[in-house]
Amino acid sequence: MRTTLDVMTMSRRVSAATQPAVVVHLVTRMLREAFEGPPGPWTYFIDPSLGTGVLGTIGELNAAQASQQAGPNNTTIAGHVHHLSVTLALSRQALRGDSTTRDRGLSWTLSTVDDAAWFALRAGLRRAYESLLVAVSTHTTWGEDALGVAFGAIAHTAYHLGAIRQRLTPRGRNP
Repeated sequence: MRTTLDVMTMSRRVSAATQPAVVVHLVTRMLREAFEGPPGPWTYFIDPSLGTGVLGTIGELNAAQASQQAGPNNTTIAGHVHHLSVTLALSRQALRGDSTTRDRGLSWTLSTVDDAAWFALRAGLRRAYESLLVAVSTHTTWGEDALGVAFGAIAHTAYHLGAIRQRLTPRGRNP
């Protein structure tokens, strides 16, 4: 049976072994995988084909496709993209020490877009993603809260990537 002292000693060894550079490398690699697609011949969690990250998946869609309702609650790809942009900004703020709000409810207010709004929405998602990468890269103390924010952003992005991809017409099949 382990004692509290054993657990504390093991925890210190794990903390000492996991250097901030390792955490930053893994978190940024997984975020890049989620947004930009596979960085090489293997991946942690997505399809290894080109264009399978969030940015590649939404990159060729037009505004009408992004605004088409589907799935539970008749959400749209545009709604998922807007929601991701908002939640990435919240994750960035949390890593910078500002966790004043975690209300994500307002991030589902957008569902339909025209061409200009769709272009702006995709550009905003890219900015939010790149801003989170900077926040991760410059974060220095990786405690439980910071790791939770980072891993949560990765898992949340993976979930929405799946939801977006489920709304697409399968490749090789006509709508």
